[in-house]
Parts: sequence; structure tokens; C-alpha cells
Amino acid sequence: MSARLAGLLPGELNERQTEVYRAIVGGRRASGPQAFSLTDEEGRLRGPFNAMLLSPPVGLVVQAVGAAVRYESVLTDRVREMAILVVAAAWGSAFEREAHEAVGRTCGLTEPELDTLREGGLPELADPAERTALRATAALTRTGALSDREYDDTVAAWGERGLFELTTLVGYYSLLALQLRVFAGERPAERP
Repeated sequence: MSARLAGLLPGELNERQTEVYRAIVGGRRASGPQAFSLTDEEGRLRGPFNAMLLSPPVGLVVQAVGAAVRYESVLTDRVREMAILVVAAAWGSAFEREAHEAVGRTCGLTEPELDTLREGGLPELADPAERTALRATAALTRTGALSDREYDDTVAAWGERGLFELTTLVGYYSLLALQLRVFAGERPAERP
């Protein structure tokens, strides 16, 4: 992957860009154990975060949506990470896959589950609420919609709030995958 957008060093940022940078590296993403690095060794933002500096007003809001989806959702950590990996597989996003496989391992995802998600499948899950959330995520990435049954099943398992947060997660990580393609030069991964 050849980045099209040069990464900015922290000392090169203007005041508004610094606000976005601090929100990303100093917020909840930076607390606790780090499954993947948000910056390179010189402090440049990695992955989709670098492009958020182009428009501080939009970048600040986009990163806040991501933080809310990851840290303030009714979705469990396992469901959140599996859903992100379904989106990463649908978009062929290597960065999102690698980053969230690492996070997923910290949430208890098994290697067989990660392998299945990497290949674009849905793992066999004992928990019916997890199965429902992943089926809804797969439908959203495939068609951009839910059937009445998928809607009803997901609301029964997660509530309307959970479904709203799941659709927001799918949209947010699809946005990041798109920005990685455009600004980081990420190409869709080859399917096995």
C-alpha cells in the first residue's frame, strides 16, 4: 500500500489539526492496552486517522462517532469487533482487518472465528444474539438493507438502540475503508 497523503508530524499541525490529533491519540482509544498503534514511530497518525486532519471540523466529528461506536455502545465487545471484521472483509480493507483482529483477540475472539471472518464468512456462534447481529451486519454490507424479519430479529436481540448503533458501525467502518482506499492507497484484498 502506497500512501497518497503524506502523514503530518505533530509539530506540523495547526491549532485545529492539533485538536483532532489530540482527540484521537489522547482519547479513549489511547487508554488501556493498545492492540494496534494509532501513530507511527515519529507520531504521524496511521490508517484512516491521517485523512481526518484534512478537515478538522469534519475529522473531529468523524473520530467522535468512531469513539462512540467503540466505547459507548450497547453492543458487546465481541459483537462490535466481529461486525467490524465483517465490514473489513466486505471492503477488503487490510488495515481495518489487521487492527481489529488484534482488538478482537483481546475481546476473546478465537483464531477459527477470525479465520472465518477474514475469509468473508460468518463463524458458528453459540450465542443467538451474536448470530443475529452478524447476520444483520452481513445483510447491511451485502445489500445496504434489512428484510422485515432481519430487522425484527435484530431489534428483538439488541433493541432499537442496538440496531441503530450496528447500522452506524457498518456505515462508519465503511467510511474508513473508503478513505483508506482513497487517501492511503489501500487496494481491496484478494479473496482466497
